[in-house]
Amino acid sequence: MWSIALPGFGQYLNGKLFKGTVFIFLEFLINVQSNFNEVIILSFHGEIEKAIAHADYQWLMFYPCLYFFAMWDAFKDAGGGKEKNSFLPFVFSAYFVTVGCIYSSNLRIFGILFGPVWLPMLFVIPGLAVGFIILKLIK
Repeated sequence: MWSIALPGFGQYLNGKLFKGTVFIFLEFLINVQSNFNEVIILSFHGEIEKAIAHADYQWLMFYPCLYFFAMWDAFKDAGGGKEKNSFLPFVFSAYFVTVGCIYSSNLRIFGILFGPVWLPMLFVIPGLAVGFIILKLIK
């Protein structure tokens, strides 16, 4: 659960200090370079167009893969993920969130522009669904 708060925290909790430090460093690097904190604040204030304008998508595109890989890694190191292919929900979530990030500047759902925070978050849902469906089909 700590990896949800910040990539690397789960690794620290599991005693993997070097790996945790690398994830935290990468999190801060991507966060600062993509202006993600400012984008989050603007999104929470409903200023979606400003959030889109402030986002550096070249850096922001790295975030979903780092985020979901760090979660998977912490989960695995804590003893989870013993079943074959149990990583699939994490992989598909990273993929769908990345696609959500790509389209976040212009995709409208029911006429609403969700932007670079809310649209990728919404795309976690189909990512998890596809991952769990494929996991169930290949068992």
